[in-house]
Amino acid sequence: MKKLIIAPHADDEVLGCTNVLDRDSFVYYCGIDESLMQPDSQHRIGTERRLEEIKNVAKFLGFDFKYNPKNKVNNYNERELIGQFEEIINEIKPDRIFIPYSSYNQDHRTVYNALQVALRPHDKNFFVKKVLVYEQEHPPIWNSTPYRVNFFIPLDIEKKIKAYSLHKSQVRKMRSGDLLKSLARLRGLSINEDYAEAFIIERWVE
Repeated sequence: MKKLIIAPHADDEVLGCTNVLDRDSFVYYCGIDESLMQPDSQHRIGTERRLEEIKNVAKFLGFDFKYNPKNKVNNYNERELIGQFEEIINEIKPDRIFIPYSSYNQDHRTVYNALQVALRPHDKNFFVKKVLVYEQEHPPIWNSTPYRVNFFIPLDIEKKIKAYSLHKSQVRKMRSGDLLKSLARLRGLSINEDYAEAFIIERWVE
């Protein structure tokens, strides 16, 4: 089963769907930005360092990936993203696609909106039968639009925390391992598992 994961930023793939990521998965990173290194915010981590972190995560979880160096984080262009998404969907031809929730984050909203166009039924584009929206740690805490998850995958929480730690420049208090564990525990309780990741089914065609 081929799976395509769309990540607005490097680390969204782990935060949203660690247990989806394996040899049958392909991650498309919309952009890779420079990042502030914690705790000394005066030092920036360049794109090459961020790319090295992605490679470490990909090696650990086993997935392949591609990123677009032209896209600028915090300044994504919806029209340009539509064409990029149509291209990668036609290239991968996934059985399932995992897309970010349209949260308060401007990049996530832009990516989600562009994907609504790229995933529309079309006679020339590949039709993905199963579209799932992955959540992250902050929308359940701070979000103006309530949502209900309705699809769950049991989670190896230690694998998730380890994979996240490989994104060294992104680890911070606002999305700590404890927070990831707490949300995973909550989702696990919904399906009688210790931990889980949760999704919203946007389209499901058998």
